[in-house]
Amino acid sequence: MTDKPIVVAAIAGAHGITGEVRLKLFSDDLKAYPTLSGAGRSFTLVSLRPVTNGAVARFAEIADRNAAEALRGTELSVPRSALPPLGEGEYYHIDLIGLPCLADGVVVGTAVLIDDFGAGDVLEIEKPDGKRFMVPVAKAVTIEADRLLIDPEFVE
Repeated sequence: MTDKPIVVAAIAGAHGITGEVRLKLFSDDLKAYPTLSGAGRSFTLVSLRPVTNGAVARFAEIADRNAAEALRGTELSVPRSALPPLGEGEYYHIDLIGLPCLADGVVVGTAVLIDDFGAGDVLEIEKPDGKRFMVPVAKAVTIEADRLLIDPEFVE
């Protein structure tokens, strides 16, 4: 497993005049990461509170509204090794993206996206011809370290 940066939030804009920022969250617990990286800088989390559609954060390095607004759109990341360990049967979406997908031992495509529409994770697979199809992870995917095995009944 590489220690590539994993995006856990993005700065949506300034909040107030004292340097707080509105965040779009991609992690359940941002407080688990006291230091985040983004825009070639490190940011130390001082406070975090939930709001509708995200959170408001204060970082030690952002002193005023202008500095906060200048960071709009900045993705905040942590090293992959900083993510909490997984339990049996759990996975991080990022670990599946890019893996080859096989059905009956034949490569049918590459994992490109995972969505959750409310009934569980759905894997989007891109075929060699560029067309894509989707399969439910719980019903049709066996996850291995370096590949995903797809139930042939779900292959289009």
